[in-house]
Amino acid sequence: MPRRINKSDCVGCGTCERVCIVGSIAEEKDRKRIITESACVDCGACQLACPRKCISEK
Repeated sequence: MPRRINKSDCVGCGTCERVCIVGSIAEEKDRKRIITESACVDCGACQLACPRKCISEK
């Protein structure tokens, strides 16, 4: 199951995007990130790397 970013907690640091091995995380206009669920391989790297702990399993 793909991960989900809690946008209210996301500060737009980009750490999750940098560690994503398949490039399924992109920056939105507000600098916050979004996960493309169809591309996510559910490795959990983004969740472990997020300093704000705002990424969780769906």
